[in-house]
Amino acid sequence: MRLSIVTTLYRSAPTINEFYCRALRAAESISQNIELIFVNDGSSDDSLALALALHRTDPRVVVVDLSRNFGHHRALMTGLGHATGDFVFLIDSDLEEEPELLRRFHDRLSQGECDVVYGVQEVRRGRWFERATGEAFFWLVNAVSDQSFPRNVVIARLMTRDYVRALLQHQEREFLIANLFQLAGFRQVALPVQKLSLSPTTYSLGMRIAMAVKYLTTTSTKLLYATFYLGIAIFAFSLTAILFYVFRYFRSGIGVDGFTSLIISIWFFGGLTTLVLGIIGIYVANIFSETKRRPYTVVRQVYRAQASFVSKAEVASEANAIDMRASESKFDVGAPG
Repeated sequence: MRLSIVTTLYRSAPTINEFYCRALRAAESISQNIELIFVNDGSSDDSLALALALHRTDPRVVVVDLSRNFGHHRALMTGLGHATGDFVFLIDSDLEEEPELLRRFHDRLSQGECDVVYGVQEVRRGRWFERATGEAFFWLVNAVSDQSFPRNVVIARLMTRDYVRALLQHQEREFLIANLFQLAGFRQVALPVQKLSLSPTTYSLGMRIAMAVKYLTTTSTKLLYATFYLGIAIFAFSLTAILFYVFRYFRSGIGVDGFTSLIISIWFFGGLTTLVLGIIGIYVANIFSETKRRPYTVVRQVYRAQASFVSKAEVASEANAIDMRASESKFDVGAPG
């Protein structure tokens, strides 16, 4: 069995070496044919240099260097595209999701009746504001989206090759990877996990709002239908009000006056019109982005050993050869001129 581990690098220098050791230790208890894929998502620290140092000493390490920062989810999909294992373990490298989850996920996957095992937080991490905004996000998504969204899902998941192949068939340029996880289908099983709080999140409030807007406007048609029905309701209310005032005028001669009611009506319908146009504009922007068919990432270079998979014994042999060459060069005095 061949096993691929895929992760991304973005300001990951403090954790990359520990992640490497723990991830491979967990993987070696399952398989001897392993590849560990690091996708450098335009990290501004020395994450790339550290990953390349690991690649030079361990041929099982594959480094995919993106030309710039394209975003977490796009980098993950790029890493999956370079994975060649029979099973693929996807996880973040910040150690908030423990690499040892691989063993639990593999044990459950080995029982059969599923193609994917993924983690779900038992208790959402963070302070009250972070938890509250997270709950608001899931409530809004499940209320408006065309399909349900699993709550508190994490990136960590173990997948079969067939599932990964189906996942990579999606060609969206604007997406949330959790939505693609659901759209790909297959038999998926959730396991409760604990996500640690080792570092401050890189997802600010603005990014969370942008993520919610992007998700709803790229996956939901209910929002457009809701806008349509809102327009019908306002039209019916306005028509009823007009008929009421016309009937009252002919019956009792009382007209409609008042500066306040006029201003309120203008602001209300002006704001509603702006809202509707904004919603439609976001959908049009997403259509514009998709029709350009730009690649969602650009790979600068891939650092991979000649063999797709290298066993632990081959790694040890290669390390011994490196040591021998170093010893020979140390004592080689050369011929006199």
